[in-house]
Formats: sequence, structure tokens, C-alpha cells
Amino acid sequence: MSSIHPTAVIASGASIHESCEIGPYAVIGRGVRLGPGNVVGPHAVIEGDTQIGAGNRFLASCSIGASPQITGRSGDVGRLIIGDENVFREFVTVHAGGDAVTLLGSRNLIMATAHVAHDCQLGDDIVLANGATLGGHVEIEDMAQLSGLCAVHQHVRIGTLAFVAGGSIVTQDVAPYCLVQGDRARLVSLNLVGLQRAGLSAVEVGVLKRAYRALFLGQAPMAERISAVEVSDGDARVRRLTAFLRSSRRGVITAPRRSYATAA
Repeated sequence: MSSIHPTAVIASGASIHESCEIGPYAVIGRGVRLGPGNVVGPHAVIEGDTQIGAGNRFLASCSIGASPQITGRSGDVGRLIIGDENVFREFVTVHAGGDAVTLLGSRNLIMATAHVAHDCQLGDDIVLANGATLGGHVEIEDMAQLSGLCAVHQHVRIGTLAFVAGGSIVTQDVAPYCLVQGDRARLVSLNLVGLQRAGLSAVEVGVLKRAYRALFLGQAPMAERISAVEVSDGDARVRRLTAFLRSSRRGVITAPRRSYATAA
């Protein structure tokens, strides 16, 4: 049997794997499916049509799977799907989809008081630091990091291995491998520390540096810069970067902060 504290409230119809641990005063709704090895801390609430994989940790007072904060649509509750081995720290809120599904991958760290709104799509190995806030329909690719107190506008995309510095207000897409900062967020440089921590060699980082300079520090119109880089460089990461720029609907943060105009 699962280890369920006697003060926890488990709705009829909830599916809880026998290896889960449910702490004091936790609440599990009837549509929740908890896979093996999940740990639900005290006063955490998991509700809605929520499917959770294996080995996740939900610390004290999390709210997971609640209805989306959409005016006039409190009755429309979509789904929430969570992968494996994520950590949700104290007072994190993750809302179910409004139009479709809120999706979180695996091995993400969502720090205290962070918020993931309806219909967001998060990949794997992402860090949202304390107080980071995502509007609805935000997409974050693998290994991106958001520092404390960042706010991300609805429908923004943040690329793989991007870094958003503390307190930033992000209203446009953040390109893969790049670092942005400020209100409103502006381009600073490549995310060099993140690239090194991800295991990229000096040669691989050098390829991205050349692409960065050509794409973000050149003088030609952006469309021409993208085309030139696509023709001259067949590196897979560079192709990912140019494809991201081409597919942006909100526009990508490309204007460098003045004091960092030559940084890469």
C-alpha cells in the first residue's frame, strides 16, 4: 500500500501507485493519476485531470492541476501532464490547460513560488528559480534557465540552453543558447557558462560564437543575416538557432544592450 498520512484527503477515483508517499493534510483529486515513487508533501493539492509520471517531488503547499486563470472560463479545465523526476518546491502553482494541455517534461526544478500558467509546454532539465512566472501558452525548450522573479509574457518561446537573468521582463522570444537581461529584456551574449556546463567543447562554442556575431551584431536586415548563416554553416546547433529565428511569431529579442554590444 502507498504510504498515506491519515490526515490526507484522497478522492474516490484517484489512482495512486503503491510506492507513493502522501504527506499530512495533502489533497488528491479524483482525476489524478500518480505513477510510481512520487512524494507529495504536507498541504500540497493535486487536482484536475492530471497525469504524473514517476519519481516526482511536490513540497509543502504546492497547487498542481488547478483550473486556469482565464476570465469567464473557470469551468473550462483541460489536462496537465507531468513527466518524471521533477521537483516542485514550496508554494509552486502549475495550472491545467485551458485550450488544450499543460505539459512538463522530466528532471525540471521549479523553485519556490514559481508559476506555470495554462497551456505552457516545458521540455526537460529546465530550471525556474524562485518567483519566476510564466503566462499562458509559454514554451520553454530543454535545459533553459530562468532566474528569480522573471516574468514571461503569454505565447513567448524560450530556446534550448537559453538563460534569462534575474528580474527580467520577457515580452519576445529568447533565442537558443543566448542570455537576456532587463526590463524589457535585451540580448547580452551567448549563455557561455550554460554551454560549458552542458559539456560543449571550445570548438563547439566557437562555432556558436561566430553564428551569434553574424546573426545579432551584423548590419544587414535580419532575414539576410539568417540566410547567410544558413548557407555558410551546417552545424546542427546553428541550424536549430536559425530555425528558431525563422519560426518566431512574437519576434526574437535581438537588440543587444549597449554596454554588451560586442559580447559573445
